[in-house]
Amino acid sequence: MSVPAAAGETAGDGDGGAPPDSAEAPAARALLYGEPLLDLPQDLYIPPEALEVFLEAFQGPLDLLLYLIRRQNFNILDIPLAEVTRQYLGYVEQIRRSNLELAADYLVMAAMLIEIKSRLLLPARPSEPGAEPEDPRAELVRRLLEYERIKLGALQLDELPLRGRDFLVAQVHIEQAVAERFPDVSADELRAAWADIVRRARLTQHHRISREQLSVREHMTLVLRRLQGRRFVEFHELFEIERGVPVLVVTFVALLELARERLLEITQAEAFAPIYVRLSWQPA
Repeated sequence: MSVPAAAGETAGDGDGGAPPDSAEAPAARALLYGEPLLDLPQDLYIPPEALEVFLEAFQGPLDLLLYLIRRQNFNILDIPLAEVTRQYLGYVEQIRRSNLELAADYLVMAAMLIEIKSRLLLPARPSEPGAEPEDPRAELVRRLLEYERIKLGALQLDELPLRGRDFLVAQVHIEQAVAERFPDVSADELRAAWADIVRRARLTQHHRISREQLSVREHMTLVLRRLQGRRFVEFHELFEIERGVPVLVVTFVALLELARERLLEITQAEAFAPIYVRLSWQPA
């Protein structure tokens, strides 16, 4: 900005020299819609909380309580509630001054700590003989241990490599088409493949099994015919061994059925003596 010359003085030298130096243009304070803003508006209002910085070091009441216990190396199974509650209330008082809504959850935990401490001061309730007295801190300890396990698990998961954060997936695009090339096959390989197919075909052959129709009633009639007119017959003489096991089984079942119906008698003089079979209506 040029300064006007005093009365009776010339603005330049005798030869009409250069004009006076102009002042340097002020720097822009900000950009508003792409245009430089040289001066701040006089009616600009900045709320006090807009310049406040919050450092959220804890994720909740349990996180704060676990921090106080671990920082002082307290035994989590034997928490000194008086000292921990005093430190906890001091932190809650600090956050209550700045954010009452944030302090609400912490106040609930503080009330729980005070309740547990008061229950410890009262006489223990009588329990059953042989049972240990109930510890008011047990539920709080269980929640702290469970929260600590979940927190450590979350930290371990966070340390695992994450796509997009720790590594990127490489992508390669090949426009040139590659002609498919089949492998060469020799005559020996074809012969070995054919031999393998024949071997597997022999392993999967089907076998047809037919069974002989045998009737227990028919063999009962045959046994009665063999005993007809004979006083005694040895047990083994009633079986036709040459006809196979199925016929032997059916003959034995026929003998048992005849004995059940009291049509024949099976006798033995003594142990390990021969077994005899006879018709029950024949005289001894």
